Amino acid sequence: MRKAKIKRKTKETSVDVEVNLDGRGDYKVKTGIPFFDHMLSLLGRHGLLDLNIKASGDLEVDMHHLVEDVGISLGKALKEALGKKQGIRRYGASLVPMDESLCLACIDLSGRGYLVFNVPFKKRMRSGFDLELTEEFLRALAYNAAATLHINILYGRNQHHIIESIFKAVGRAFGEASQIDKRIKGILSTKGKL
Repeated sequence: MRKAKIKRKTKETSVDVEVNLDGRGDYKVKTGIPFFDHMLSLLGRHGLLDLNIKASGDLEVDMHHLVEDVGISLGKALKEALGKKQGIRRYGASLVPMDESLCLACIDLSGRGYLVFNVPFKKRMRSGFDLELTEEFLRALAYNAAATLHINILYGRNQHHIIESIFKAVGRAFGEASQIDKRIKGILSTKGKL
């Protein structure tokens, strides 16, 4: 089974993540940040990843430490669960509408962490969540999963819809890229390794 468990404890946060790449999109998420919990649930559900995330931290300071550490931990869990990446499709892309918003997410499970984030925010806060932390979470996720991730909002007005379309699109793109394709022998690369 392609599963992983990661525990991360610092002086600022405590994060436990379990992931199953061959799941059904079942999730149990509790970070103390309800809006973030909702977005992580969308990522798991739409990527058909079983996620169990329990995190706590110094929210009295702000959300940054916890959101970033969840990204680090989830990225490491995804990388570990992928193992040697034998037979995976490697690339995934998803174009997801959420009402008036449209997000394109593209991922390459290349072994090289990188994030391109083309998302304009007109407001800083939404439902008590600092929207700028979306980029911090995705950067930590991409670098620790060793994935190249491109996020482009093509259009949209409602900040909640924009963020929701991002998390759904990332989940779907990752779900596609991590699928096993029986036609692929070894690694999908002319180099023979990622």
